[in-house]
Amino acid sequence: MDAPRNRPAEEGRKIYTVSEINALARDLLESSFFDVWIQGEVSNLRAPGSGHLYFTLKDASSQIAAVLFRSQAGLLRFRLEDGLQVLARGRISVYEARGTYQIACQWMEPAGRGSLQLAFEQLKRRLAEEGLFDPARKRSIPALPRRIGVITSPTGAALRDFLRVLDRRYANLQVTIHPARVQGDEAAPEIADALRRMNRIGGFDVLVLCRGGGSLEDLWPFNEEVVARAVAESGIPVISAVGHEVDFTIADFVADVRAPTPSAAAEMVVASKEDLSRRIESLDVRLRSAVRVVHGGLRDRVSRLGRSRALFSTRSRLEAFSQRVDDASASLREATRSLLASRRRRVDLSTERISPRTLSAGVAARRQHLADLIHRSALGTGSIAGRSRERWRALSSLLHSLSPLSVLDRGYALCLDPDTGRPVTDSRRLPSSRRVDVRLRRGRIACDIREVSHAQNDPERP
Repeated sequence: MDAPRNRPAEEGRKIYTVSEINALARDLLESSFFDVWIQGEVSNLRAPGSGHLYFTLKDASSQIAAVLFRSQAGLLRFRLEDGLQVLARGRISVYEARGTYQIACQWMEPAGRGSLQLAFEQLKRRLAEEGLFDPARKRSIPALPRRIGVITSPTGAALRDFLRVLDRRYANLQVTIHPARVQGDEAAPEIADALRRMNRIGGFDVLVLCRGGGSLEDLWPFNEEVVARAVAESGIPVISAVGHEVDFTIADFVADVRAPTPSAAAEMVVASKEDLSRRIESLDVRLRSAVRVVHGGLRDRVSRLGRSRALFSTRSRLEAFSQRVDDASASLREATRSLLASRRRRVDLSTERISPRTLSAGVAARRQHLADLIHRSALGTGSIAGRSRERWRALSSLLHSLSPLSVLDRGYALCLDPDTGRPVTDSRRLPSSRRVDVRLRRGRIACDIREVSHAQNDPERP
């Protein structure tokens, strides 16, 4: 016989809560898969404000939820994005709140290529889309800069090569060296800070980022976004002289000029003194020859013009024009003198009008006129008010005499219809209720009609 499905707990059956089952599953998975590697494609990537990264790792037929917490996400050299094939190392766990299992990643790297190379390609693609590599925004280097700024390690061989070539080509140039680390995790912020600081100082014609060759890891500070942004924001032209000729960095693409080596950068900055001297001598010879040719041609032309009748005609016209200018100047001076005299007379008249004596007399006259107006206004207002007061008294007396209530003071009474409130003036038109209200001088009386008589000598009115 089958046991009943709902047996009481007292019979020894173990009942788990959902939280207990999820906790047991988590302990079991974490103890069995505490350090595993998984390869898959990233999809459904989410990056909330907490800094954690949530995504899914999938292959052709399955998928698993994954999380990369903020502390580990900050260590990634590349940007995690959908469609990227990765190798993830971590532990399998259960997210108890939902009852789902996931891999909590401790480390990730691109599948089939290094993380640094992928980070390089991702940043290069993103900055190119923003236009930071556009040739149109790049500036030319001055032909003979007077002040050069160099950002590099002061103990590196690259700086010595740069200065040696510069000294050989043009020894009396002013060079300012801003020390900065060019390798390691702290190098990129120092390089970016040095670029911004030298822009704030100002006075430089060109800035040079200088570093010798090395591996991708050694040159990585010049592939950091913070350095690329600082180079793009620089108001001074920048030469990137990082690594050997085969080495390329993000700074090379953003800079105004890329030099294959620090020595080549020195050759780009300034031409040799001997080359400049030879070029100046050549230009001097060409200039002297051109001046002689032009001078000879102008001298011949002046000589021909001196013998030409047109010159005498031109001189005559110039003399006539000069006389006209003198006449016009004299007329202008006379007109100016007359205009000034007229303006001076108008100013004198205006001054007389606004003198204190004239203003005092005008004010006194205005004050007397105002007093007369106030007096006349007061007389007129009093007369009008008196007439209005008398008329108001007469109208009040007439209104009182015509009021039907005034007869009540002499002992008369008014008989009123209680329904309409109108006076009853005819015994033939009494109210249907056979009641009337009688108004006295003071108060009212409600009366019942017992007897009605009609006077014979009182004619009926309509």
